Amino acid sequence: MKKIVLSLSVLLVLSGLVGSVRAEKADRNKPMNVESDALRYDDLKQVSIFTGNVILTKGSILIRGSQIEVRQDPEGYQFGLVTGSPDKQAFFRQKRDGIDEYIEGEGDTIEYDGKADTVRFIKKAQMRRLRGATLADEVTGAVILYENLTDRFTVDGAPKTAAAPAGRVRAMLTPKPERGTAASAASGAELKVTPQIEKVGQ
Repeated sequence: MKKIVLSLSVLLVLSGLVGSVRAEKADRNKPMNVESDALRYDDLKQVSIFTGNVILTKGSILIRGSQIEVRQDPEGYQFGLVTGSPDKQAFFRQKRDGIDEYIEGEGDTIEYDGKADTVRFIKKAQMRRLRGATLADEVTGAVILYENLTDRFTVDGAPKTAAAPAGRVRAMLTPKPERGTAASAASGAELKVTPQIEKVGQ
């Protein structure tokens, strides 16, 4: 796998994208690392396209996909589109600020809107909230929209078609543990295995 060395202009575009996702505030000051097989950057259009087993990390943030496209509008807001491969969905994970919780999920594609501060998981979408090493909440559906500013999410099922019945939304939600209750951490389901970052060269 090739390591792409990013120019300063590319880093400025990408740092706005990842830094805009609310959660762990310390992520804003952490260095960004991006690995891919290829990079196409258009300075005039402010668009960067990474392709080939792309892995992006910045602090607690981890993004993986077959392709990651990042663009910046004239106002300076960043927008990203992460695309998975036929055998592996796009993946996103980030720590929430001030608490031992993480938000992570997969979709055939993942959209980031830096202006609205939202993350959208699209097609065969899954999203999980982890409290430490325990799975607290899990939802699946056709489309999941997570709003970082308000910490709310909406889930839509797939519409009914002539070829397939309507897709149902499924959710497992655990009550928030009360402060000072040691047993509350064990109230959730067992944590599902999170895909690991592949070692460079594999």
